[in-house]
Amino acid sequence: MTAQPEAPRPSAVPHDKAALAAFVDHTLLKPEATASDVATLVEEGAGLGVFSVCVSPSFVSLAVEVAAGRLAVATVCGFPSGKHMSDVKAFEAARAVADEADEVDMVIDVGTARSGRFDVVQAEIAAVRAAVPGDRVLKVIIESAALTDEQIVGACKAAEAAGADFVKTSTGFHPAGGASVHAVSLMARTVGAVGGGRLGVKASGGVRDLDAALSMIEAGATRLGLSGTASVLAGFDAGAGVDAPASDGY
Repeated sequence: MTAQPEAPRPSAVPHDKAALAAFVDHTLLKPEATASDVATLVEEGAGLGVFSVCVSPSFVSLAVEVAAGRLAVATVCGFPSGKHMSDVKAFEAARAVADEADEVDMVIDVGTARSGRFDVVQAEIAAVRAAVPGDRVLKVIIESAALTDEQIVGACKAAEAAGADFVKTSTGFHPAGGASVHAVSLMARTVGAVGGGRLGVKASGGVRDLDAALSMIEAGATRLGLSGTASVLAGFDAGAGVDAPASDGY
């Protein structure tokens, strides 16, 4: 397990590259990614000073090896559809922990949330939480763009009740879209992230320039999932948001 750096507090809106990088999970979840791509991602992330890298489960061991304690390693489970059985998600999470992942980002069954069955959502998250020990971080991806405000609140409350550490907007692969300022703000108010409260909020999916990244943090995000991290950080050099290359999911 990597000794994780201290995450920034919600009120610490960054004013330079280093401060913003500390919010970032530098992400590569494309299905065509190779081992070389992952090694490059880790080295790039370390050079940029990001909080962590987020990679597919099959690459956790490699990422941990290349990271060598320089940054945390996150992975996903039940990704990207969330339509896996709860025990399968739990097994996947347990395997990630055995491979020394520091953080696991699980996808809920979005259809269950859309049906208002939040007791089932909570039970599923609790099953994964049981597989992810308390010294590792569990983030819960609710796919906020596919939910109503009421459903977002219900999913966030289920995640909190099940013992999650973060709620997260999106996989980045859903056709409904990724993160929005509205969803992040609603999630932060629901779980108490605003003002240093109970759970963190991760904004991911479609955050491709500096202005968008800062807007998410101002709305209450305490972590950002970015694939075009270098381009987002370059916005500080330009003095404004600079478009990052479009990412295939995330």
